[in-house]
Amino acid sequence: MAIRAGGPRRRFQRRKYCKFCADKELILDYKNVAVLRDYITERGKIIPRRITGTCAKHQRRLTREIKKARIMALIPFTTTQIK
Repeated sequence: MAIRAGGPRRRFQRRKYCKFCADKELILDYKNVAVLRDYITERGKIIPRRITGTCAKHQRRLTREIKKARIMALIPFTTTQIK
């Protein structure tokens, strides 16, 4: 029988929750750029739901609102390349 070497201990990660379900005051709208920027990477990609913890309903709505904001030029599609 093999004995486990002293490897790293497992940590229990706190369960992610949907911020929009928890806080009904938080409005998800394409004009609310401050909220939308929390769900976009530095390169302009939309962060997936498994990382943010949003529910499926709000992730779909979040994606739709980010795309609207991009079309209205409130959020850039990509960042500028520095060479």
